[in-house]
Amino acid sequence: TPPAPDSSEKKRVKSRLRRFIIKRPPLQSLQEKGLIRDQVFGCRLEALCQRENTTVPRFVRLCVEAVEERGLDVDGIYRINGNLSVIQKLRFAVDQERAVTSDGRYVFPEQPCQEERFSLEDPEWSDIHVVTGALKLFFRELPEPLVPYELFNPFIEAIKLPDPQEQVQRVAELVQSLPPPNYATLRYLVAHLCRVMEQADVNLMTRQNIGIVFGPTLLRPEREPGSLAVGMAQQNQAVELLLAHFERIFPTPP
Repeated sequence: TPPAPDSSEKKRVKSRLRRFIIKRPPLQSLQEKGLIRDQVFGCRLEALCQRENTTVPRFVRLCVEAVEERGLDVDGIYRINGNLSVIQKLRFAVDQERAVTSDGRYVFPEQPCQEERFSLEDPEWSDIHVVTGALKLFFRELPEPLVPYELFNPFIEAIKLPDPQEQVQRVAELVQSLPPPNYATLRYLVAHLCRVMEQADVNLMTRQNIGIVFGPTLLRPEREPGSLAVGMAQQNQAVELLLAHFERIFPTPP
């Protein structure tokens, strides 16, 4: 067996490792040089919108447009889960994007000069439940929910108010206090979900069903409460309120 390294050898290895770590360029400089690119999933909303020069992430727009084009009349849209492995493949495809074109399509690093670009119209993503699953995953993976943690308790307290008119007024005030990307993205998504709800006689997605699906996705506490059932019911009710009083809560476009 080879002899164990002596203490002087260990010290030399530690010293070399220390020098390597000190000299290693910071993540920000690698991103600025384009050597490392922030991903889409799991990226802070503000940073993603700033990078894309928009107030609603392009991936959110792509998914919503796909659903409105070919999914509004699909039974259980957003409620039925798509194939998880295909959703993860779609996520990987989006996260590997090299650049975003003016029409909102993603260009892969391996295909910088090719005309063939990522699109949700590709047959690979033909199952609309995969698209909706990826959109829900995008919102679940935000480092902070669309309704920031600091507003979770105020939202829940607003839902508990006994007067329905006061509920709407208080929620409207809270929504208006959201950071611009959060307000714009929430307004865009809720407007879309209102259009989904309008087709409830076909797709069976009533306001209550949409609340069940999106409550815990858009509005969640930083720490899980003692009673999950009570918390989730109020989260669902908050989304139902946004849908029922869209015009009053979102009076002006961003």
